[in-house]
Amino acid sequence: MRRLAILSFHGCPVARLGEKDTGGMNVYVLQLARELARQGTNVDVFTRYHDPNDPKVVQLEEGARVIHLKAGPIDAAKEDLFDFIPEFLGELYAFQRSEDTTYDLVHSHYWLSGRVGMTLSQKWDVPHVTTFHTLAKTKLRARVGEREPMRRVNVESLVMQNVDAIVVSTEEEKQDVVRLYDAVPRKVSVVPAGVDLDLFEPIEKPIAREALGIREKRVILYVGRIERLKGIEILLRSAALVEDIADTRVLIVGGHPENDTEQDRLRALTAELGLQDVVTFTGAVEQAELPNYYNAADAFVLPSHSESFGLAALEAMACGTPVVASRVGGLKTFIDSGETGYLVPWRCPEPFAQRLEILLANPELKNAMGTAARAKALKMGWGHTADRMLECYSGLSCDSWESVAGD
Repeated sequence: MRRLAILSFHGCPVARLGEKDTGGMNVYVLQLARELARQGTNVDVFTRYHDPNDPKVVQLEEGARVIHLKAGPIDAAKEDLFDFIPEFLGELYAFQRSEDTTYDLVHSHYWLSGRVGMTLSQKWDVPHVTTFHTLAKTKLRARVGEREPMRRVNVESLVMQNVDAIVVSTEEEKQDVVRLYDAVPRKVSVVPAGVDLDLFEPIEKPIAREALGIREKRVILYVGRIERLKGIEILLRSAALVEDIADTRVLIVGGHPENDTEQDRLRALTAELGLQDVVTFTGAVEQAELPNYYNAADAFVLPSHSESFGLAALEAMACGTPVVASRVGGLKTFIDSGETGYLVPWRCPEPFAQRLEILLANPELKNAMGTAARAKALKMGWGHTADRMLECYSGLSCDSWESVAGD
């Protein structure tokens, strides 16, 4: 049976979502590993310890597991992790020897893992596929003041030159890797991300709100990491412009309640705007709890400056909640503006407030968009993503990686 090594060096797929450095990529790795295992591939996901209580091995399901490896202090900052790659590799080799196993292909996620993948591909003489999820040069162009280390830019370029295949989520991302990094176009495959349709499905709104203790008439929701690139300030300022905001609850899901300078800044802005009785910063929540949040909401808002895909928006749509989002990146590929929500081309509060007011004031329109959003999401389950990924793997190997599920 084929055996795949997935590398997610800095982001553990079983870490709590919404905290610093955990988000859509973690979900992507987790769900891809599970779906590939269901289709007949043995999958080991290698990541660093993110919590001292982490078990060495976490069984996701039959044929898929997460292996935690030592790589620097658990609380090491992401910008320092590159220096711990040698330790990570040493731990991975030791684990491989203890299991007496080999791998047929390496799939790395994010630039740090890409550098690890280069070494493993050469040592094991197997193909290396990489998915960056975000790119330094794209982020630097998305928002004034955004900063990325030059080391990241250089490593991304190096990995693209040496890798066998680059998987991106959208045609726009493919254009970025070719135009900004001179990647070879034939190496780049477009494989859209998916959504867990079993977990994210419609629930009666009163039931979802009761579960969360929400009493307000209207609910506006954001889910994701708490960082400037996500544009949460735009959401707060747009909420302040919405009429009759007093009977509305704005939920900001994600982040850590302590030692988070960006969340502290947003809390201060909330008070400045007079929204302290309207806005709730929930902190990170378990993924199993997210369907209640998505279903409780009248609208999901994602005012990002840049999104390679925007998985949280697709999760909201799967729950039948219309989305108001920036017209950037992957969001443009699955949100049909005017049908499943709205795409806003400007990163300023007024147009977001206008779209929110339209949805909040028109229940029939909101429900129709929610129904259309669910229908769109039904076409984007993780099974489709895994099928496309296996096709990519097969193109690099003499042996087929096509699904053997049910054999």
